[in-house]
Amino acid sequence: MKKYNWGVLGTGLIAHEMGEALKAVNGEIYAVCGTSLEKAEKYKHEFGAAAAYGSAKEMLADEKIDIVYIAIPHDSHYEWILAALKAGKHVFCEKSITVNSRQLEECAALAEEKGLVICDGTTLLHMPLYKRLKQIVESGGIGDVKMIQVNFGSCKEYDVKNRFVSKELAGGALLDIGVYAASFARYFMKSRPDVILTTANYFETGVDETSGILLKNPDGEMAVIALTMRAKQPKRGVVAGEKGFIEVDNYPRACRATITYTKDGRTETVEEGRTEDALQYEVQDMQEYVSSQGGKENLGIVRDVMQTLTAVRNQWGMAYPFE
Repeated sequence: MKKYNWGVLGTGLIAHEMGEALKAVNGEIYAVCGTSLEKAEKYKHEFGAAAAYGSAKEMLADEKIDIVYIAIPHDSHYEWILAALKAGKHVFCEKSITVNSRQLEECAALAEEKGLVICDGTTLLHMPLYKRLKQIVESGGIGDVKMIQVNFGSCKEYDVKNRFVSKELAGGALLDIGVYAASFARYFMKSRPDVILTTANYFETGVDETSGILLKNPDGEMAVIALTMRAKQPKRGVVAGEKGFIEVDNYPRACRATITYTKDGRTETVEEGRTEDALQYEVQDMQEYVSSQGGKENLGIVRDVMQTLTAVRNQWGMAYPFE
């Protein structure tokens, strides 16, 4: 695989995890930008990068950079995706790629205009297991899909100052963990949901703490999503069809699924990939998209998911101050 010059925007935990993946797949990291030059220099030393910047604008002006990886809180994604695209860079951005569909559609239009690739870091969209499961579903292995059920519960520590519950930083369960659940549902649906029913409970800061979301698309497929941010739930996804159902535990980075066939109760285990290599699959996909000018199917799913999440928040009447 061709090597690319990646510029990493951010030096936090996920940027370090992705740094390891970039080294494993691409062999090197070209540049890094931190909230201070000191943090960038530390990351540069740790990963053997060629350049360190204390300013994102300075890093984006570096003509040697091919791909920018954005690993900062998602309230700032939109601003820096646009800036990177205007600088002629392909963009791989952590989830949630933007906070609403208007922002994403603007980014997608600019990327199309400039012939650049944008992609997001919802891991399940890049795991080999899901590509195999989609083949099974599309070949009729479990019959027509009728119902999808997805749970995700994260028990965040009570802290009103935590960014996960900050309305100013686009906090709440929906954009933090709901992206995974909605992506799982959309991945196995034939078309984007056009019927959305939802309700939520709110944390004292005004962001969504728990929610239930019911989706239906024009093909008659339905999905039920349950999200909690102050109570643990299993990360479990189920795709139920006329002939059987697929169960995926710990679905964001899953490498194993079980199929149960309705007729005789027979079970089958499907295994593909490795959970610990999840971020490497993201890097591989992104570099393949850049090489082939591909990734349009992936971006289509991401856009559908963001339209759904935006419609959910619109029903709640929950907007972030900067929107």
